[in-house]
Amino acid sequence: IAQGLAGADALDQEAIDRKLIELDGSENKKNLGANALLGVSLANAHAAAAFSDQSLFRYLGGPRANVLPVPMMNILNGGAHSDAPIDFQEFMIMPKGAPTFAEALRYGTEVFHSLKAVLKERGLSTAIGDEGGFAPKLSSAEDALESIATAVERAGYKLGEQIFIALDTASSEFYDKESGSYVFKKSDGSQRSADELIDLFESLAQRFPIISIEDGCAENDWAGWKKLTERLGDKMQLVGDDLFVTNVEFLQKGIDQGVANSILVKVNQIGTLTETFDAIRLATENGYTAVISHRSGETEDTTIADIAVATNAGQIKTGSLCRTDRVAKYNQLLRIAEELGDNAVFGGKMR
Repeated sequence: IAQGLAGADALDQEAIDRKLIELDGSENKKNLGANALLGVSLANAHAAAAFSDQSLFRYLGGPRANVLPVPMMNILNGGAHSDAPIDFQEFMIMPKGAPTFAEALRYGTEVFHSLKAVLKERGLSTAIGDEGGFAPKLSSAEDALESIATAVERAGYKLGEQIFIALDTASSEFYDKESGSYVFKKSDGSQRSADELIDLFESLAQRFPIISIEDGCAENDWAGWKKLTERLGDKMQLVGDDLFVTNVEFLQKGIDQGVANSILVKVNQIGTLTETFDAIRLATENGYTAVISHRSGETEDTTIADIAVATNAGQIKTGSLCRTDRVAKYNQLLRIAEELGDNAVFGGKMR
């Protein structure tokens, strides 16, 4: 990679990224690896921003970059992230009703600590998982949602006004390809068709202010996704993660088929900054939202915080309110908010 880029202009990010893609030469970055390419792509952007004497978000996004994202805070884990008999993977809060990003962070932190007290009272574990959320042995998805509702109330906030709920059901994890049904193997062992799974989402959304569901159907169940979008797409955000894997071709297929209305953006899935921006642009031009996301295994690198503001994405998913690899991103967003001052806009792009 070093030899291939020697003498290139660091201020031409697109040319650098094109060269990286060319050096790899494969369709899916398998020769040099997406992480190697991404490291170089991001390092180049950081160097160019420093040379230009600009913050990274300003260098990447220009003068219009001013939207601080609403955070999706993963505070309770089920599915593959927990031993609890719950098939859904992540239960998140979104402090969408806060006036500023700093206040949103405070809301989330206070609810997180309140949830810890709620779990302790019930004699449940308050050990934290990879993304900083609790992974107690709760009895069901409803139990998890009730626990969050109690925590929000005790922290002095109103669910459905200041704080909302988002789910990552990670439905591919419990989808049975052969029967085409969803098997709730961690909880009651029941089988549900896509329609019945959507019925469940609808009933939960009637009881709790759920405004976003990620991976509501399995990545291979395009028919299920189509039904999900038809039934819930005008009521909430339906995020494609496993469905799109930050890939422009898959996203275009989703747009053409009217599937999902949002994309989860993971920079190391696609491998370069330019391709990441292309995916976000394609989404927003077609009325899809974009959620900038961390990975389960993270570092203290904060580039995704700058990307979220640079693209005015309006949402970021970067874990809970503990673990330095998660908190680092929130701290960077606070710094960006301070730099923007009165020009900062909080959130805004939500369904």
